Amino acid sequence: MRFIVERDALADGVMWVSRSLSARPIMPVLLGVLINADKKGVHLSGYDLETSGKAEVVADVKEEGTVLVSGKLLSDIARALPNKPVTFSLDGNRVSVISGSAKFALPTLSVSDYPNLPELPSETGRLSGDLFAEAVGQVAIAAGKDDSLPVLTGVYVEIEENKLILAATDRYRLAVRELNWDAPRASAAALIRARTLNEAAKSLVGAKSVSVALAAATATERLIGFASEGKVMTSRMLDGTFPPYRHLLPSERSATAVVEVAPFVDSVRRVALVADKTVPLRLAFNPGALTLEAGVGDDAQATEELEIAFDGEALSIAFNPTFLLDGLAAVNSAYVEIAFTGGSKPAVLSGKSSADGESDFSYRYLLMPMRYSS
Repeated sequence: MRFIVERDALADGVMWVSRSLSARPIMPVLLGVLINADKKGVHLSGYDLETSGKAEVVADVKEEGTVLVSGKLLSDIARALPNKPVTFSLDGNRVSVISGSAKFALPTLSVSDYPNLPELPSETGRLSGDLFAEAVGQVAIAAGKDDSLPVLTGVYVEIEENKLILAATDRYRLAVRELNWDAPRASAAALIRARTLNEAAKSLVGAKSVSVALAAATATERLIGFASEGKVMTSRMLDGTFPPYRHLLPSERSATAVVEVAPFVDSVRRVALVADKTVPLRLAFNPGALTLEAGVGDDAQATEELEIAFDGEALSIAFNPTFLLDGLAAVNSAYVEIAFTGGSKPAVLSGKSSADGESDFSYRYLLMPMRYSS
């Protein structure tokens, strides 16, 4: 095997497939990236038996062949190489990597022991890479981190005719994003690890089109996959049933606040300096004003006031400041609308482009209140 490839193209491809490698694989070969060079170019593959990644890289192939090398080592080397063409060649059981005056010799792993990668399911629909990444990022922040509750570590992907719906919850908050798209299949659903989905989405920023593929409910392998511009990823769906979330989103409201996001974020960060995970941020909403407070008694205290638009009876509510900041960042708009049904019930955040503009309910971030001592 021998081929010549551009450094950036190699680094991008290796980085993509390396996301599918496990830090603690059950087989040594799963530490490797499979490199296959043929007349069509160079094909890279990574697999941990749950998630697979494939990337096609344009290269000048002098000799065809297949080799398996350490994925972490190859990824580190690819990023560190000088910005010059890279020559790969196989000599016995060693792979030579040369770029300018930089030379590396890598040991190989057993190709014959490497498992076959799963096939990408049939396409379910398409959307732009930027929109895909934005939607996933807005929802993934609400996914749980506790692996003992695997269902809550996932993002629920649901397709209803021409709508793609993403949802995630860790029991303390719920994020839901709805997108309109053209999908040939009427309905489908999947639960995928939030971390896997988020990393894939970030790598597809800038892609003109991302193909989303969900295996049919009757399929032998329950897979979800994504493909764009020579990159393919598949992941096994999480087992379990995602909690019914729609009834959590209130259909009515008793009060509504509209707040400019940038100064709100600054105020939350300042006041939260005296708070921690067990000390909530208290917010008092009144017509025309929002007062933020944290700390009681002999502890450090902070308070700040913001001008807001408020409709309804005055109320006080307390939030985890980190979760509140996550929601304010995720609405991705100049103003946030906060809908309340009471000081002890969840509030729902959504975006507004201007103080008197239309509300954007395509993204909703429900946040549970915290109890606090006055």
